[in-house]
Amino acid sequence: MARYSRASDPEALSLAAEALRAGSVVALPTDTVYGLAVDPSIPHSVERLFALKERPSEVALPLLVGTRAQAGTIVRPLDGVARGLAGRYWPGPLTLVLLRRRGLDVDLGGPPSARKTVGVRLPDHALVVNLCTELGPLAVTSANLHGAPPATTVEEVVGTFDEGGRMGGQGIAVILDGGRCDGSPSTVVECLGGSVRCLRQGAIPWSEIREQFTGVGLPPADP
Repeated sequence: MARYSRASDPEALSLAAEALRAGSVVALPTDTVYGLAVDPSIPHSVERLFALKERPSEVALPLLVGTRAQAGTIVRPLDGVARGLAGRYWPGPLTLVLLRRRGLDVDLGGPPSARKTVGVRLPDHALVVNLCTELGPLAVTSANLHGAPPATTVEEVVGTFDEGGRMGGQGIAVILDGGRCDGSPSTVVECLGGSVRCLRQGAIPWSEIREQFTGVGLPPADP
């Protein structure tokens, strides 16, 4: 069985960190929806997360970070629109797809053509930020089976994964209950060179992003 803790309990951080260091999957609240997290530096942890979620291997996992400085350890220095977007919306529900920094060779899935990029986000959630600060960037995806609606409560997480050995063992090792997470998934924006495009509409409307950065390279139309 998975171990359970309220996210506000003093032992929640150490419980989650212990499981992540062991390569296990942790279900936890974020500032958007419930997520499934692993430490991508631990062998086989990413594969375990893909299998648990039934996520196709060509759909890459994003990384969450605890600080903008930590983002700089996995992506090339932010410039232009990417720097402006991070300054305006981080911490918050914006994932930026950027060129990887040399040396980041962890396999997060995705097609071969996308292996030079990574999605990165600085969340507005103290627990997740503290975990990333302690352990390093974490691979986190929404707590649902691929293609299903994301979970917004612990009950939905358990209802989805408490079948077929998906809790405990090679499934979810730890569940942190942070109450209802009723945000929307993050908006995903790709910033590569001079090209900027919205890959997924989410909590931040693409129209708002365009309005904020009119005249600095954003395309004039919705994706």
